[in-house]
Amino acid sequence: MRKKVILITGASGEIGVALVRALAGRTDKLLLTLDLHALPAEVHSLTTHVEGSILDEHLLARLVSEYEFDTIYHLAALLSTRGEYTPEIAHRVNVEGTLALLKLAADQSQWRGRPVQFIFPSSIAVYGLPDLQRKAEFSRVREWDWNYPTTMYGCNKQYCEMLGTYYSRHYRQLAAERPVMLDFRSVRFPGLISAFTVPSGGTSDYGPEMLHAAAKGEPYACFVRQDTQIPFMAMPDAVTALLDLAAAPRQTLSRLVYNVTSFSLTATEFRQRVLQAFPAAEITFEPDSRRQGIVDSWPADLEDKAARRDWGWQPQYDVARAFDEYLLPNIRSRYAVVI
Repeated sequence: MRKKVILITGASGEIGVALVRALAGRTDKLLLTLDLHALPAEVHSLTTHVEGSILDEHLLARLVSEYEFDTIYHLAALLSTRGEYTPEIAHRVNVEGTLALLKLAADQSQWRGRPVQFIFPSSIAVYGLPDLQRKAEFSRVREWDWNYPTTMYGCNKQYCEMLGTYYSRHYRQLAAERPVMLDFRSVRFPGLISAFTVPSGGTSDYGPEMLHAAAKGEPYACFVRQDTQIPFMAMPDAVTALLDLAAAPRQTLSRLVYNVTSFSLTATEFRQRVLQAFPAAEITFEPDSRRQGIVDSWPADLEDKAARRDWGWQPQYDVARAFDEYLLPNIRSRYAVVI
C-alpha cells in the first residue's frame, strides 16, 4: 500500500527549507522532499529526501508507485536572473517540470476520487510595466493588471498559473461526466528575504545581498539604482502565506491566484536600514542595465485585498519587525557578528 505524503519540490532552496521546518511542526503526515541537492543538515531528519530532477520521468514514476500525494508544494524553479542566461533550460525546468507534476496530480485526483492539492508559488515577475512613468502611475497592481512579463521566468510563472487553472477546471471534462479536478492554488510573491539562506539568483536579491555582505564585513555593489522600488516580504510570512492558503476552505476562494505582500522599499531605504545595523558597511550602487530593466518592469507594490478578504492573509512582519526581530538577530548570529 502506498504511503500518503506531502511532496515538496525544490526543498533545499530558500522557501523550501523554511517550509519543511514549518510543516514538520504542523502536520503528522509524512514529508517527502525532492531536489537536485541534499537538504541542509538541520532539516534532514524531518523528511524523506530524494535527490533528483523533476524532469526525470522515471524518477517521478517511481515516486508515484511508492507514494500517494495529498498535497504538492511545487517550489522547484530556475530563478529570474539565471533564467535569462539559459532561457531554454529555464523553460524546461519551470514549465515542463511543472506540467509533468500537474498532470501527475490531476491523474491522482481522479484515481483516488478526491482532489490532490497543488500549491504553487508564483512571482512578481509575471508583471511587466512598460516604463517608469507607468510604474509610478500604477503603484499598487492587482492580479489582472499588467500581466506582460519581460523575463523567461515571468513568462514561465504566468503560463504555469494558467496550466494550473486548466487542470483545476477543464482537464478531461469531455472524457468523464463528473471528473474529480485538481485543487490548484497559487500566491504571487514579492521579493523574499531570508536570514537563514544565502540569495541564489533572484533579481530581487539585491536587498538580502546587502544584508549578508554587511554582516560578513564584505563590500557590496548593488546592481540597481538608488531609486529602485519593489515590494518585499520576510521568509516566515512567505511560508505562512503558503500554509494559510493551503488551509483555506475551497469555497471561500474567489480566485486561484493571489497577490501577497508586506512592505515596499527603495534600494536607498534598504541601504539605510542596513547601515543602521552595520555602520561600517560599504554599499555602493553599480546598476547592471539588464537586471535594472527587469526590476523597472516590476510594480512598486502589490494589491493583496483579495487574499486578505478570502483567506485572512495578514503579514506578521512589517518593515521594522522584519529587520529588528527576524533579519538582524539571525543574520548576526549566522556570521557571529558582535555590535
